[in-house]
Amino acid sequence: MKLVIDGIIENLQNGGGCTVYFEQILSFYQKDNHKLNYIRYNNSHENITLSGNDTHVSHRTLRIQERWREVNINEFDQDAIFHSTHYRLPVNKKQSKIITTVHDFTYELFRSGPAQWMHTWQKNRAIRNSDLILCVSQNTANDLMRFCPVSENKIRIVHNGVSEKYYPIDNTIKTNEVLFVGARGGYKNFSMAVDALALSPSLVLSIVGGGQLTSDEIALLESKIPGRYRHLGRVTDEELNGIYNRVFCLLYPSLYEGFGIPVIEAMRSGCVVIAVNVSSIPEVAGNAAVLLEQPNPATISQALNDIQNTALYHQLRNEGFIQAKKFSWEKCYNDTLSAYKELL
Repeated sequence: MKLVIDGIIENLQNGGGCTVYFEQILSFYQKDNHKLNYIRYNNSHENITLSGNDTHVSHRTLRIQERWREVNINEFDQDAIFHSTHYRLPVNKKQSKIITTVHDFTYELFRSGPAQWMHTWQKNRAIRNSDLILCVSQNTANDLMRFCPVSENKIRIVHNGVSEKYYPIDNTIKTNEVLFVGARGGYKNFSMAVDALALSPSLVLSIVGGGQLTSDEIALLESKIPGRYRHLGRVTDEELNGIYNRVFCLLYPSLYEGFGIPVIEAMRSGCVVIAVNVSSIPEVAGNAAVLLEQPNPATISQALNDIQNTALYHQLRNEGFIQAKKFSWEKCYNDTLSAYKELL
């Protein structure tokens, strides 16, 4: 198989979701000793491991506006399968097979102005010129048909996985922490989570990731739940697993996700989840989470109170283990490999 991966994502983010996705599928691909041609640009974060016996790395200098430009793959064999890590196309599109992974449509739904225009232009161009399109959830596929309709015959649903680094730790003592993971702006509903904690005085809020707290966020926390919050910053998978194990629950009030990896990470760790019944969340969570139809501080606070019922708590925890088994990076890889083979 002649696979060419455009590694531009390593220059656009430092360990974000798209990077994790390609790190995982390419780790399995290399373990299977498939030939991999990987294009890596200078000054990249190099978060993707390239150590296969038949892995060949092409080092390149970043051109002006590299992220928006087409990729020259003439040095590789014709009829290669080209898979960009971020919505790019090869220069000679007719000489290769093109596959694109679509993660979500947050830009189209929640952004505006030049950044949104450029992102949507590039994404739609990649989608329309691809031979196959991988969507990380059925919800993302539905959004694709709304924002950039193509023949449904070109779409394959390949769910994200969950790392084996998340698992239950025996004899962990549960705390009164409610966990909030990831970005906090806009549709992520961080302020709603804080307001809900204000109505639940026996609980504290622990915050992971999302960058440093802003002055506005600190002011909000100090006014609503003074002394009842901690920002744990950026943590490793191992540290996050320990956090999932000890906290009372994961509160994930986001109004939109392409997949929602923290939901399934938490479940695999034995952490009960409260989330919103919207976008891809019910697809990922199944019946193993408390899914709110109308999220607001009062309904979240009520849900936090409801899961203090021991029987319900253990029911959700056990159902979470079952749900999490449906998702793995190995399955994601095998489904992706099947898509590659369709193009041979």
